[in-house]
Amino acid sequence: MSQDLINTADILVQAGRPDKIEGRHVNMPVELGSTMVFDTLGAFEAARDARYESGTLYYGRYGNSATTKLEQAIARLEGADAVTLTSSGVAAITTSLMTFTKPGAHVLVADHVYGNTRTFCDGLLTRQGVEISYFDPLIGSGITDLIRPNTVAIMFEAPGSGTFEVPDIPAIAMAAKAAGVVTILDNTWSTPLFCQPLSLGVDVVVYSGSKYLSGHSDCMLGVTATTLKHHMAIRQTIMQIGDKTGGQEIMLALRGLRTLKVRMEYFDRVGREMAQWLLERPEVKTVLHPAFETCPGHANWKRDFSGAASLFSVILKPCDTIRMRAFVNALHHFGIGVSWGGYESLVLPVEPVRTATAWEEEGHLIRFNIGMEDPESLKADLAQAMQHLSS
Repeated sequence: MSQDLINTADILVQAGRPDKIEGRHVNMPVELGSTMVFDTLGAFEAARDARYESGTLYYGRYGNSATTKLEQAIARLEGADAVTLTSSGVAAITTSLMTFTKPGAHVLVADHVYGNTRTFCDGLLTRQGVEISYFDPLIGSGITDLIRPNTVAIMFEAPGSGTFEVPDIPAIAMAAKAAGVVTILDNTWSTPLFCQPLSLGVDVVVYSGSKYLSGHSDCMLGVTATTLKHHMAIRQTIMQIGDKTGGQEIMLALRGLRTLKVRMEYFDRVGREMAQWLLERPEVKTVLHPAFETCPGHANWKRDFSGAASLFSVILKPCDTIRMRAFVNALHHFGIGVSWGGYESLVLPVEPVRTATAWEEEGHLIRFNIGMEDPESLKADLAQAMQHLSS
């Protein structure tokens, strides 16, 4: 095992919990509370003046000791100067975008982004006078030609939601830095274990801790990880909006952190196994899995990522919608749901929305999250349900 892997494993087990205290609990307790009191006015005023700084105990909305422990642990995993937690992945995305935009600003957004990112950009940001332009996620260094004097941010994700194109992260980051533009990358799919975008030149990393970080589909949490240059501005936006992560969510994420490595290694192995099995099925036209050469941007994934998650899509050979729906409804081990990253398998038909590019693939796009059920049971379930695709 490499030293890097040893360090990561140690961080996952040891960071974010007490040490050097006799009789300590293995896990952090749920920490609840709103009001914090001080013995002197001077101490209160010092906390008030430092309330936006990580680790300051002033009022529950600004965080507590458990929040600080989790933020510090994630910062070590990300190679970030600082982390601020939010109530959801969407909140991490939207507050980061709001930090850098103002009326008259221009934002470049990858055409394959998460649906709620697109909704926020086309809705609230547009209403506030921010101009949004979408770009081909595989544009790479060509994004230089799209940057305008009023461009303030580039929002993208790796890989893309549903269609899984993997962008050239370093090329986009380098072009943005040369123009003084902030890059914000949604890194939910890979977690910091399989990709550390800050080391590739990205300015701000956002993701949903509701997925792999917590790992059990029972926690709503978002993460923003960044450098000191941008941390305070983002943290102030989050606090001024009044976003807050709950105490139970902090505890669940800290618990999930301990098994993240073994879960991600399992998902990598079994996800590839299931994707290969589906690729060989006669009902399947192609597989969109970043670790497969059939996925656009595979070379970027191979260079910048050390593993693959459990989420991928397939394109079915052309069939009518009735048969596609019958296939999905016939699955027993795959629940129909919008989330992923937990221990359970999920399935969801996806209809790509495109503005700057065209989605021209024939055949229904189906997204799978591979959970921790027996892979042979999942294969048997898929095989029986696929009878509906040709009946």
